[in-house]
Amino acid sequence: MITKAFFYHAGCPVCVAAERNVANSLDPKKYHVESVHLGENKSRIRDAEAAGIRSVPALVLDGAVFHINFGADIGALK
Repeated sequence: MITKAFFYHAGCPVCVAAERNVANSLDPKKYHVESVHLGENKSRIRDAEAAGIRSVPALVLDGAVFHINFGADIGALK
């Protein structure tokens, strides 16, 4: 069974590196990763906050939030 994962980011260099090195490294047989650029898709900020995102880049796997480094505070993206 493939589980949906979400990678939230703002397009900054830290976020791009995290997507390349972390999100794209997940086993595609286990996870379908949806990459959400919050700078371009502000309507998804509410979803990110509801998931527990405080800063980006962040990865949500099985409902658990994994904040990766620190690129931008979620409040700065509003």
